[in-house]
Amino acid sequence: MGSKKVLNNYGSFDITFKSGKGSTLTDVNGKKYIDFLSGIAVNCLGHGYKPLVKAIAKQASKQIHICNYFLSDVGVAYADSLLKATGYSGVFFGNSGAEANEAAIKLARKYGQLTGGDSKKTIVTLERSFHGRTLATIKATGQEKFHPASFAPYPVGFRTIKANDFDGLKEAFDSNTCALLMECVQGEGGVIPLDKEWAQAAAKAAREAGALVMCDEVQTGIGRTGTFLASEQLDIDADVVTLAKGIAGGVPMGACLFRNKAADVYTAGDHQSTFGGNPLACAAAQVVLNTVNTPAFLASVVEKGEYTRKTIASWNIKEVTEIRGKGLMTGVQMQDGINPAEIEKKCLEKGLLFSTAGEHTLRLVPPLNISQKELDAGLEILRSVLYHD
Repeated sequence: MGSKKVLNNYGSFDITFKSGKGSTLTDVNGKKYIDFLSGIAVNCLGHGYKPLVKAIAKQASKQIHICNYFLSDVGVAYADSLLKATGYSGVFFGNSGAEANEAAIKLARKYGQLTGGDSKKTIVTLERSFHGRTLATIKATGQEKFHPASFAPYPVGFRTIKANDFDGLKEAFDSNTCALLMECVQGEGGVIPLDKEWAQAAAKAAREAGALVMCDEVQTGIGRTGTFLASEQLDIDADVVTLAKGIAGGVPMGACLFRNKAADVYTAGDHQSTFGGNPLACAAAQVVLNTVNTPAFLASVVEKGEYTRKTIASWNIKEVTEIRGKGLMTGVQMQDGINPAEIEKKCLEKGLLFSTAGEHTLRLVPPLNISQKELDAGLEILRSVLYHD
């Protein structure tokens, strides 16, 4: 199988997919699966979405890549659309969430030096956070399991605090802090939403210390939580936001948006990416933006997310201790002693894809345009496995 030929850093299942339509995938043996994973929140418009396919094919026939010493018409148009939709003043395009967060980290460090000298370089992140797999973003991640000695030494200049802990804010920031970096919903940490009042208090404390406020929306952005940016729901006016995953519907892409005090930090040559913002990715991202960023579409995400959580709650399964989430981002917390990976495996056998996150949590992130029929079919498989257990 493919796992014998491709470096299996992912602990991949022995399943090989050949096609997909809507929120349903088909493997090489013809077996169908309801997709509650979306490539980990990447395939936000599902599989084979016709307007997306058409735009990619059309752009591929015109131009796939151009050196960033120049501009592409589709890249300029998409940048304008994205900035208008989000209210930011500038954007750097990369290829992934880790790259977007690297751009944010470098921007914050330069901002710190410009405003406070060489000592103002500390970035505060949150316990249970996840920010990427590069050395810097791993160290920014507030989970020790991602800091094995085998990859040391790690970059310095990161400090973690506990999310939703008001007392912890009293000593969280000092004159050496250049930025606060936080996820609006901690995805890999177990789908844990930030408390709005705490997020506002944290942002205020960071700004009082002369630091930027940065939101990692790699997983929560592009409508996943029911608003185009999840940070809109926190009312914190973040200076920097990072995006990736669903931004181009499956084509690799990332973005670092900036405004306010972060607007004029980067200058020519500070940060670059060979493939960042290539015309193919921008053409795909434009379709995603046009589709997702409408009141009706975002309202449907909220509705389907609430339906998902209410349905699971109605089963009254004693092994489920909490159901968390926003929009179509749901975490089902299982009691201690229950192995989420075993539930994941049993659901796969019955034709349902999702992933685990944090400790004892099932993470459900289906395509944002999942049909009611597919949503119900997937929930029924999950119910049957949970009841059996």
